[in-house]
Amino acid sequence: MSAPRSSLRLRVVPGAARPGVVGRHGDAWKVRVAAPAEAGKANAAVVTLLAGALAVPRSRITVISGRSSRDKVVALEGLSSDAAVTRLAAAAEQT
Repeated sequence: MSAPRSSLRLRVVPGAARPGVVGRHGDAWKVRVAAPAEAGKANAAVVTLLAGALAVPRSRITVISGRSSRDKVVALEGLSSDAAVTRLAAAAEQT
């Protein structure tokens, strides 16, 4: 049996004063990161933020679309879509 795989659509706000998961943004999740949008720093910050919010290792999160855009798609290994949504909703409530 293979591990669950899922993907998430994100709307990223780089250079934010208060990083965190904001909540739903249409069919995506809005997240804020403090890192600037240069040289992949914001992408790395997004992966770190999601790893903490989803309680999964960074190595299981990959930006698969939108590397130079605010709109991104990330792949999650070992986490179902339902579990990811539940954990992101909990993280948004704490922000």
